Amino acid sequence: MLINNFKLSIKNIVLIGFISFSNLCQAGSYEDFFKALQFDDLQVISSLLNRGFDPNTVNLDAEPALVLALREGSVKTFEALARHPKINLNLRNKHGETALMLACIKGNLAMARLLIKREADINHPGWTSLHYAASGGHTDIIRLLLDESAYIDAESPNGTTPLMMAARYGNSKAVQLLIEEGSDIQLKNQLGLGAIDFAKQGNRPDSLALLEAALKKLNLGKPSM
Repeated sequence: MLINNFKLSIKNIVLIGFISFSNLCQAGSYEDFFKALQFDDLQVISSLLNRGFDPNTVNLDAEPALVLALREGSVKTFEALARHPKINLNLRNKHGETALMLACIKGNLAMARLLIKREADINHPGWTSLHYAASGGHTDIIRLLLDESAYIDAESPNGTTPLMMAARYGNSKAVQLLIEEGSDIQLKNQLGLGAIDFAKQGNRPDSLALLEAALKKLNLGKPSM
């Protein structure tokens, strides 16, 4: 009986030791992964991924690895993660942002194309990639998104559209493009503000002139009562 208890104790010690060792290895891998991501060390990242490290791991700030790679400008690491078969392209950070949304506001066309090619979600509810592209005034990405059937008048949680964001934060080229592509100038958000109001608030005279001219043209085209 004593011998059996001794053998059982030895097995438990070995098991505990194995689990502790595994946890230490995982902790080390976690630290190595995010350090390599920061320095765009593709060799380390690839090695960890090949050994089964989860590409969807988040850092201590709840930032998904793919989003962090984009934010850090780690291009090689970003591409490796984006092409990984187990990657979830639509993971959000604590601000509700996906990798595609950040690529759009940064104006990174190549990264946006890769994510869309890998079927990242364009038309999810709430703030969208088109809102972000419009805010940054990135017309090449706006065109890309519209070509991929992005909702041109997508509404944020408070009803703000990409045109409104372009009018206040973007530029006149983005406003012009959205108008030409059929964005509804007359829409208002839940605060009762439209694109013209946004242009006034942002002190964007060029965008304001485009919007007022488009609205005048629209009203002239309406049949008189």
